Amino acid sequence: MFEIALFEPRMAPNTGNIMRLVANNGCRLHLIEPLGFDLEEKKLRRAGLDYRDLANVTRHADFTTFLTAMQGRRLWALTTRGNRAYSEVAFEPGDVLLFGSETAGLSSEAHAAIPEANKLLIPMQPNNRSLNLSNAVALVSFEAWRQQGFAGAGNLHTP
Repeated sequence: MFEIALFEPRMAPNTGNIMRLVANNGCRLHLIEPLGFDLEEKKLRRAGLDYRDLANVTRHADFTTFLTAMQGRRLWALTTRGNRAYSEVAFEPGDVLLFGSETAGLSSEAHAAIPEANKLLIPMQPNNRSLNLSNAVALVSFEAWRQQGFAGAGNLHTP
């Protein structure tokens, strides 16, 4: 399916929500350190409910380690500095969807590592900064999955 990567996430409830999300949409979650919380934090457990054990989560010591692990995959960065809407991309299984931290977005190092053509944005009303991280991940990951016909979904009913 798809790889969801969180660059230095800061808020445990967002990461917990995203763990629950990937457990349900079949994506794999990558957490790029440093994290702004402990993975055992109560807020993370509460947001993730009982889905943490169902989510496929990998931690990476830093951005360089993450890039090495993702070598050979298409990397898409979701950023307010994006050049086109996420809905304009034809996503492919194995694509990596990279999201910046809630407080600082992506670092200059991350921006430098990603081609301009692979920087995507989520359309919003003027003068707004960004969406909540877990909402952004839900929008983009479900669009990517929709493009694959929701492959693997167990609750689709076909006539």
